[in-house]
Amino acid sequence: MDSHIIINGEKRSFSGGESVAGLLAELGIDARKVAVELNLEILPRTSYQNTRLNDGDKLEIVHFIGGGADDLTVIDPEPLEVAGVRYGSRLLVGTGKYKDFEETARAIEASGAEIVTVAVRRVNVTDPNQPMLVDYVDPKRYTYLPNTAGCFTADDAVRTLRLAREAGGWDLVKLEVLGDQKTLYPNMPETIAAAETLVKEGFKVMVYCSDDPIQALRLEEIGCVAIMPLAAPIGSGLGIQNPVTIRIIKENAGVPVLVDAGVGTASDATIAMELGCDGVLMNTAIAEAGDPITMARAMKLAIEAGRLAYLAGRMPKKRYADPSSPLAGLI
Repeated sequence: MDSHIIINGEKRSFSGGESVAGLLAELGIDARKVAVELNLEILPRTSYQNTRLNDGDKLEIVHFIGGGADDLTVIDPEPLEVAGVRYGSRLLVGTGKYKDFEETARAIEASGAEIVTVAVRRVNVTDPNQPMLVDYVDPKRYTYLPNTAGCFTADDAVRTLRLAREAGGWDLVKLEVLGDQKTLYPNMPETIAAAETLVKEGFKVMVYCSDDPIQALRLEEIGCVAIMPLAAPIGSGLGIQNPVTIRIIKENAGVPVLVDAGVGTASDATIAMELGCDGVLMNTAIAEAGDPITMARAMKLAIEAGRLAYLAGRMPKKRYADPSSPLAGLI
């Protein structure tokens, strides 16, 4: 009777007694670029050679997919600092929705971003030679921020980030637990439950959340290293809908506050920065622009302009006109 194992949900025959390392080699998968979960337990990469597969074993093999400012580092008295690391750019970008990895890499370069979000997805074991994001966006140059896009429960989010840590070794992660497919609005009870577990396990959690100041404080108390309230629903491009609550979150926070989701164009990013936010994370606004590379450059400049305006301090609003030129000495 043939032996079978389940790989990424697909039943496959195997000879029996094969090691995980041998299976990966047989599939043509580079063990250095993936994480492996065997029967719901993450395998350390060092154990691949000695771990033997048995009939009925279930494996998940995953990898990362596409899912700094030059002069700002000199003039900004307080560079963005997340989990003890300083960054020159306050723009974080996603890596999904581009036409290919080459366009992804060019857009990231144009944006000046130093942190990029990546989704964790199953490896295509049928065609393991398909290009991977790491072949175009160097994780030694950019900080990869694994996220839990597509997770609707705390358990799924925690499991995903455990795999991400095994695949890349990164503790800095972005947590998002969604409430429904239509709005992609955060499910806050599940988000809080996941955050509590992840922080206890040593993850440095940047967390996508509702624009609720009370929930934001709760997440900071749990130990999240950055709070990321949405500007508007993910991918909507509507811009900041509740500037008052965003400002309150920022005023009360002791950790960085970054607007996440809903930015549509450069002026939206500038408004977020003028409110005092520490940064902005976006994906669709760049990836679905008519010219993503040019829009990435525009977003870079928008972030810098908004930050400078915030540091400068805007003029007070007045009810009536106030002439720029003095009235004394008129002819």
